[in-house]
Amino acid sequence: MKRNFNDWLGEFRESIADYSYYTDFPKIHKNVNAIKLELNILNTLVGSQNIEKEFDDLIAKYPETLKCIPILLAVRSNEIYAIDEDGEYNYNFNKMNYSVEQYKLFMRKTGLFDLIANHIISNLVDYATGVETGLDSNGRKNRGGHLMENLVEGYIQKTGYIKGIDYFKEMNLSEIESKWNIDLSAISNQGKAEKRFDFVIKTDNNIYGVETNFYGSGGSKLNETARSYKTLTLEAKTIDGFKFAWFTDGKGWNSARNNLEETFDVLDDIYNINDLENGVIGRF
Repeated sequence: MKRNFNDWLGEFRESIADYSYYTDFPKIHKNVNAIKLELNILNTLVGSQNIEKEFDDLIAKYPETLKCIPILLAVRSNEIYAIDEDGEYNYNFNKMNYSVEQYKLFMRKTGLFDLIANHIISNLVDYATGVETGLDSNGRKNRGGHLMENLVEGYIQKTGYIKGIDYFKEMNLSEIESKWNIDLSAISNQGKAEKRFDFVIKTDNNIYGVETNFYGSGGSKLNETARSYKTLTLEAKTIDGFKFAWFTDGKGWNSARNNLEETFDVLDDIYNINDLENGVIGRF
């Protein structure tokens, strides 16, 4: 039975965020623990009445404490560049490359001395944990890129396929050709282009090259993706024993619905999350 594109598109989800998407706490704790000793040493300056003198003494005795300073400014690099009317400097926090006076100037001008001495914060370990949590939110885009892939793999496994036996992850065309002695030159432009599928599923009758993605927002990439997968679909149809399958979802497709519909019209094996939940992989 031919599916209705508008009904199918209407099933697309706003998000597929799982519980680990928002914050990677193990990574945060690992990063903070790596400098916890130095942060606790620097904690002795909290509320100091003479912070510049005490900073002098602390750096003389524990110069390694410098390495925890960048994270207090939400900087991951070991070097920090700064320029103003007093000059241009590139501070190294692994190994001092200026006098302690210059580092004191850095602490003063960035506001770190004020932050520490005036009880704006009470514990630098807690503060660094908060900074790391904020920085980690930037990683959501990378984590989001794997969410659909992970979701699809979960359903592949739930259907009964076993990794390394009848389904494979991130497999190139040349690997598929070699493993199953199949000619995929129609897809590879006669061997000139190398394509890698997110998954390859081997059933009794077919080899499925599988792509997965999720788009929560629009953009030019969606049109490009739909067009390229339409071309891939038409190429794959000329190969006996091989099929292309595409699992996609996300409200971002509303802005590129025309190109998606063109691919939907020629690709039998195009599915959304609702299809996954209804056991479509079991019908491969």
